[in-house]
Amino acid sequence: MTDPLTPFYDAVTDPAGAGPAPADKKIIGYVCSYAPEELIVAAGCHPLRLFSSKADIQLAENHLQSYCCSLVRGILEDGLAGRLDHLDGIVFPHTCDSIQRLSDIWRLNIPVSFFADVLMPAKLTTQASHTYMGQVLAKLRSDLQTWTGTLISDQDLAESIALFNRIRKCLARIYQIMSDTPGIISGKDLFTLIKASMIMDRKILAHHLDDLVQSLETTSPPRSDPGPKRLILSGSVCDMPDLYSLIQQAGGAVVADDLCSGQRWFQGLIPEDIPPMAGLTARYTERIICPAKHSGTTARSAALLDLVREKKADGVIFTLLKFCDPHAFDYPDIKAELDRAGIRHLHLEMDDSQDASGQMATRLETFIHMI
Repeated sequence: MTDPLTPFYDAVTDPAGAGPAPADKKIIGYVCSYAPEELIVAAGCHPLRLFSSKADIQLAENHLQSYCCSLVRGILEDGLAGRLDHLDGIVFPHTCDSIQRLSDIWRLNIPVSFFADVLMPAKLTTQASHTYMGQVLAKLRSDLQTWTGTLISDQDLAESIALFNRIRKCLARIYQIMSDTPGIISGKDLFTLIKASMIMDRKILAHHLDDLVQSLETTSPPRSDPGPKRLILSGSVCDMPDLYSLIQQAGGAVVADDLCSGQRWFQGLIPEDIPPMAGLTARYTERIICPAKHSGTTARSAALLDLVREKKADGVIFTLLKFCDPHAFDYPDIKAELDRAGIRHLHLEMDDSQDASGQMATRLETFIHMI
């Protein structure tokens, strides 16, 4: 019997980075979890989350300062070096300053057939911001229609929304199983599963996720006494499989996360009983926010505290990319709230271009031993 995780590993190791994407679909890259993938799929295209290949930064040095985060620098390096020539288009939701500047540099230096800046509101608490979000999504729909020469009907969009809801339900179920029985899925497998879900053809992905959920629901829970420490990861993009493995080796288990390459990406279903554009607008206005959006001064710390309590977590590990200003600005306030609540936490500064696994292993072992 084929291991249900095999298709996810195959997708992540695909040399073109697109996984099993149908050859007849145009590939549209995106760099942020705020990209409206539902519209891309409804347009008959394939959305592909971009991660750095972690190649040496050379060409990007001419365009970005050294204090931009390694993710943005790495993606630009791959684009300039031709490693992303399989892209037909690219979508830039405007979130942090570095991604906004990456958008400008890309437009001027890397030709693609389709290019879209998605200028979503930063403040999400007013009726005006909700209205504006709807207008931004409507413009992207119109731009995709013009580029593909195909009408995106409400039926097309409704079917796309249903597909993504199916995917989100499966991922939420996998995370729930993982929380109920820590260790049932390894850290490395979890990392691979989530990364692959952002690059695989979404219809194929939904099928394989169904199979994985069925497999996990019939798997005997691992026996361990004492059980692993229950941990939550918090940060932006975590593209370091070694981190998950090191946590596991140190006696911990990830039971949830607050990552834009994790639960912040897939959590929250789109209502299917209202017009599809209204449902899409609601989802991108009301989803769990990242530091580049504003929904009250305590929204992020309150959400993380709720997650810690819901999952009965023993601690939180902050995996913050070096030079990621939005997360760095948020960290002191969130740290203070965790301290007040008596929740143990560890701050790890990550860099895609550097291997710090030795130091990281030592810090993780010490932290997990302490809790």
